[in-house]
Amino acid sequence: MSSLPWLSLSIWVPIVGGLLLLAFGRDKCPSPVKWFSLVVSLITFAITCVMGYLYDNSSAALQLQEFVPWVKSFHIAYALGVDGISLPLVILSAFCTVIVVVAAWKVIDKRVAQYHSAFLILQGLMTGSFLATDAMLFYVFWEALLIPMFLIIGIWGGPRRVYATIKFFLYTFLGSIFMLIALIFLYNEAGSSFTIMDFYTLNLSDRAQFWVFLAFLAAFAVKIPMFPVHTWLPDAHVEAPTGGSVILAAIMLKLGGYGFLRFSLPIAPEASLVLAQPMIVLSLIAVVYVGFVALVQTDMKKLIAYSSIAHMGFATLGIFIAAPLIVAGDMVHANLGLEGAMVQMVSHGLISSALFLCVGVLYDRLHSRNIKDYGGVANVMPVFTGLAVAFAMANVGLPGTSGFIGEFLVILASFKWSILVAFLAGLTLLLSPAYTLWMVRRVFYGEVVHEGVRELKDVCPRETIYLAVLAIAIIVLGVWPAPLLNMMNTSLAQLAHILSLGLTPTGGF
Repeated sequence: MSSLPWLSLSIWVPIVGGLLLLAFGRDKCPSPVKWFSLVVSLITFAITCVMGYLYDNSSAALQLQEFVPWVKSFHIAYALGVDGISLPLVILSAFCTVIVVVAAWKVIDKRVAQYHSAFLILQGLMTGSFLATDAMLFYVFWEALLIPMFLIIGIWGGPRRVYATIKFFLYTFLGSIFMLIALIFLYNEAGSSFTIMDFYTLNLSDRAQFWVFLAFLAAFAVKIPMFPVHTWLPDAHVEAPTGGSVILAAIMLKLGGYGFLRFSLPIAPEASLVLAQPMIVLSLIAVVYVGFVALVQTDMKKLIAYSSIAHMGFATLGIFIAAPLIVAGDMVHANLGLEGAMVQMVSHGLISSALFLCVGVLYDRLHSRNIKDYGGVANVMPVFTGLAVAFAMANVGLPGTSGFIGEFLVILASFKWSILVAFLAGLTLLLSPAYTLWMVRRVFYGEVVHEGVRELKDVCPRETIYLAVLAIAIIVLGVWPAPLLNMMNTSLAQLAHILSLGLTPTGGF
């Protein structure tokens, strides 16, 4: 069974499926298109589940590796591998794509084939980014995935979709140019090799590490996004269709965190230590300041978008607090910080998907995202309200949901390094409930005052199924996180070890 190219299948099954959908043309055979998309996405998800079954949690080595020379003159290869850092994100990507396909079943009625094609191709390219072990192959996948997302927002987006699309493209593309420069530099330093693992053994000078780190930061900080390069995200979310918001929040943002774990920390450990404090400060600004910004939002989608920035600030906090803890000799809590960052990314992928889908359910019925246009939804949509409130509780980090696990681990790691940092990070326990429950109160409870709300219909079986599946996943991960932690902890421990080998107690340039 393991002799099959499972990694390639997880990449190319959705891409080929997406390309085949283009043969249907515009607005032709919408029903077969939807079923074909669902079958392809389910097959891809099954493939990633097989990868999870075959994966050996006890080994930190790359597994299920594939290698085919590509551009021999520059030693560029089609090289793939999976470990405990990439596997959870690959499975999450495939899972969310299935949800997006089902959610769009009745909503998208124009250019149906192109819509589903864009999402399937996007999923394959995101999976390729997570699985590439050749730096240039990673860069190709990283840049190529901008194209389908550009089209998704630009074609199926809202009234200001052109502005949002161009802003999204320019931010992410310009940041990636600096990453390309860093990869070429590392290629020369590694003796004409683009193999990512070869970069880990380089003995770069402190100055070289500094510039390499900044080059990676330009690409990964924009993708997460970190403060102050976060302004493209709310615009992109507001104008994107529901499926675009789901994939953008659930998967594409995680590419930035993955990049820090795969490139920045192990390649430039000394720079990661020296610049840890400013990175922690930026993370805390995302958690605290952006949380206050979310409080004043009147658009539900924009509020959730700012919430995403705040919650991803926890992920970067967990990532960059690892180096100072390692220098302090506390490997246990350094690992906790890294594990908390990964759990936070997976959890946020599920929760943000659910929240954006809930907004999509309301928008499809009332064609408004303004909080003031609702009120008393619980009176006419009780089943939907129960699910939406459950997702809101997960967003505030209620124990028993996945939102609690990642934040708790990151705060615990932060407390061992700085009580002040842990306190500031812990402010999310006040801010997140404030803006989330404020939205829930005004949208779902009270008397029905708008005639449009009075005529709303509760969720249909299709909507109930995909929202219930997300609710189950969020609760299961919150109650029983052991399978996810077991999948990733060996690889993260190996990353912490690699990081420790490149660190000095002084941590100075």
